[in-house]
Amino acid sequence: MPSKAAAEPVATTELRKQLLALLNGGQAHATFDDAVRDFPAKLRGTVPESLPYSAWQLLEHLRITQRDILNFSAPPTGGYHPIQWPDDYWPKEKEPPSAQAWDQSIAAVHSDLKHFIALLENPSADLFKPFRWGDGQNLLREALLIADHTAYHLGELIVLRRLLGAWHK
Repeated sequence: MPSKAAAEPVATTELRKQLLALLNGGQAHATFDDAVRDFPAKLRGTVPESLPYSAWQLLEHLRITQRDILNFSAPPTGGYHPIQWPDDYWPKEKEPPSAQAWDQSIAAVHSDLKHFIALLENPSADLFKPFRWGDGQNLLREALLIADHTAYHLGELIVLRRLLGAWHK
C-alpha cells in the first residue's frame, strides 16, 4: 500500500493562511486597490515638493520589485537573473509613457501577486526550506518581503495623494 504524504502541521497551515491574508491586504492598512483607485491621470506624473518621486514611479517600483521577488522565488526557465539596485528598481520617467501604462502596471501587480500566492497555496511548497540560490532566503521570507515592501510604499503613495489633494478616504 503506497504511503500518503504526512499532513502539513497545523501551525504551518495557519501560517500559510495568515500569509495569504497579509498579501491580499486590507487588514490594518489600505489595500493596493484603495491606493491606486481613481488616481487622477493628470497627477500621476507630479512630484510633490520635498518628495523624490511621482505616483507613477512608486507604482512602477512596486511592480518591478514584486516581479523580481516572484522571479527570485520561482525563477523562469534559465534561472534567476538579478537586476541592479537601485537603477533597475526605479523608473527614471516621472510620467507614465502612455494613457494605458497606469492600468497595465496595476494589472501586472495583480497578476504577479496571483502567481506568488499560487506558490504559497501549493501544499508541497516548503515555506522554510532555503532556495538553492541566494543567501538562505525561503518562500516565507519572500512572502513577508512582498507584504512589508508593498505596505511601506502604499503608505507613501497615500501620503503623496494627500499632498496632491487626491485622497478622499
